[in-house]
Amino acid sequence: MKNIKLICSILFVIVVATSCTKIEGIDKDLSFLNSVNPANLDKIFDISTDNSGIVKITPIGEGVAAYVINFGHGTGTAASASVAPGVPATHTYPEGSYTVTIDATDLAGKTTTTTYPLVVTYRAPEEVVITIDANVVVSAKALYAKSFLVYYGDVANEVGTPMAVGEKLAAHTYAAGGPYDLKVVALSGGAAKTEVVKTLYSLPINFESSTVNYSFTTAGTGQAFDKIANPFAIGINTSATVGRFTRGSDGANSTASVLDIPIDFALGKKITMMVYNPSPAAINKKMYVELRSAVGNVPADGLAVKNVKITKSGEWELMTFDFSTFTTAQIPDKTKFGQMVITYGLGIPAGGIIYIDTISLTN
Repeated sequence: MKNIKLICSILFVIVVATSCTKIEGIDKDLSFLNSVNPANLDKIFDISTDNSGIVKITPIGEGVAAYVINFGHGTGTAASASVAPGVPATHTYPEGSYTVTIDATDLAGKTTTTTYPLVVTYRAPEEVVITIDANVVVSAKALYAKSFLVYYGDVANEVGTPMAVGEKLAAHTYAAGGPYDLKVVALSGGAAKTEVVKTLYSLPINFESSTVNYSFTTAGTGQAFDKIANPFAIGINTSATVGRFTRGSDGANSTASVLDIPIDFALGKKITMMVYNPSPAAINKKMYVELRSAVGNVPADGLAVKNVKITKSGEWELMTFDFSTFTTAQIPDKTKFGQMVITYGLGIPAGGIIYIDTISLTN
């Protein structure tokens, strides 16, 4: 009886052992992988619009185990990237046309290669703003700009001066005369660019240019300055346009102009100005010219002031404000001033008007 039980136990172990060598539904036949080919292969190009040239490339498809993206640009390890399904690669391109190659490897190790055209185009810079600091120190900013070129407009066949984003160029000195057209070209990093021209002025000021913003500002009730057609085109001044200065009613009696190009005493120290006074009551009142915003603050603002009496009414007269009487200790020979303030004679009643024209710097 014991022998029969032993024989049954041995047979049971053999059966169990034999059945454990093969799990139902799984065997060593992997031939089905040969029929799993990549399908619906494509890509997504996410191209930046800020002129950075950054492109995010995402391969897509079915039955793919891994991708290799060849960017069509760059060298060495920077020319390609290996990514898993669903994972993008990022590359920075200059503006241009490229061929992107994507190798898709399936589960069986078979690789399928596809190519896609890629065009990277930079947009033209926008919202270009030019800043002119004292002594003609130029800077600029713009959306989507990679760099700038600056043309001062004072020489023939000028080569633009390169300027980086955030950079201020060195001070520039203009010869007497003008106005000058300063041109700033905002570069995208590609073919697109945006040009902005700003007409710069200093002395002489004759109010004749249609492109110059003759920036004379005033403060106070009733105080005003504007450019008008010459209402008294007679005598020594028959120009087409002049400046009209209206006296305020609350004590204000000055107009100020921040000059794009500073007044340079290396070119002269006398300021002449044509004045038309329509009121006999203004005779013997004084006109003042005050120079401020000295480059380097030498002399301190407000030091350079000259006045001349109004001597005529009903006709133009030429006034000379002679700053050469200041010593070089007071005003060094090559001093530059960025602001000019003209004061209409103290004591002139509210609403009084004076006309000015052809403000020049001479020796």
